[in-house]
Amino acid sequence: MKIVLPTAGKGTRLRPHTHTKAKSLINVAGKTVLEHIVSRLAPLAAEEYIFINDEENGPQVMGFMNETFPELNCWATVQQERLGPAHAVSLAAPRIQPGDDVLVVFNDTIFVADLERIPQLTADCDGLIYSKEVEDYQRFGVNVVENGFIVDMVEKPDTPVSRLAQVGLYYLKDGRGFMDHLEKTITAGETVKGEYYLPAVFMNMIREGLKFKAPEIDAWLDCGKPETLLETNRYLLRGRHHAHGEVVNSVLIEPVHIEKSAVVRNSIVGPNVSLAAGSRVEESIVRDAIINANTSVRDLNLESSIIGESVQLAGAPRKMNIGDHSLIEMEG
Repeated sequence: MKIVLPTAGKGTRLRPHTHTKAKSLINVAGKTVLEHIVSRLAPLAAEEYIFINDEENGPQVMGFMNETFPELNCWATVQQERLGPAHAVSLAAPRIQPGDDVLVVFNDTIFVADLERIPQLTADCDGLIYSKEVEDYQRFGVNVVENGFIVDMVEKPDTPVSRLAQVGLYYLKDGRGFMDHLEKTITAGETVKGEYYLPAVFMNMIREGLKFKAPEIDAWLDCGKPETLLETNRYLLRGRHHAHGEVVNSVLIEPVHIEKSAVVRNSIVGPNVSLAAGSRVEESIVRDAIINANTSVRDLNLESSIIGESVQLAGAPRKMNIGDHSLIEMEG
């Protein structure tokens, strides 16, 4: 199996944090989004991980992979033009040979799914377009299923033709054939507002007689916005309580994740708080928050907040979304 991970993109909805790092390297529950994703792919024993980066985030992403997963076989290329997700996936074509199966994983989402069931699920079809049933179907592209197979895809439907939202996780039994269909769609110029999207590719394949199923994943953890990143942090910390740092004269309310070399002093921390290495929380109450590496929080009542790396924050705000290398002092 070859795994394709498109990681290009500015991550504008996560600014200011993505001004200094790739969106896939944002931290949540003690790990980067990318580490959470790749760890979930490990049972597949993939032959190769294919990264589609942009010029800015490529060195960061590959540096992280080399350091964190040195045992994996990784290859990377750059999407020079922002022509959409289908175009990004098509750049993996030189690495996909006849006989390869392919898994495409977009990096805004951490998924919970049993991927080892792929052979069983594809015994009578050509691929899987993983889905999750949602109430707010109007916000998503959805799969319309009849007799167990996808017959249509509708982008942001006005009526509930389906509640099975596409989650950015796709499996193709014939990877080389999939690349050929991507090329056909791009050559035909089938764009939406100047960009190429995967539903057009899949619908062309369905019209040619290929069959796809829409299995539901167990959990869909969005990491694309500050508010959903905090929701994902809460989900991933559930049932976990790791306090590896120094805790002095303080109360920890489970669950929390405190990394080695982090310090909590004279404070109440938790629930649902992640403290990265080198961070310090003193004389404060912190709940429902992600505090990144080498950041100092002092004399605060802080909640529902994301604080970047190397930030010095002191005073009395209650909700903050602060990027790296900031100094905030608030009195009174």
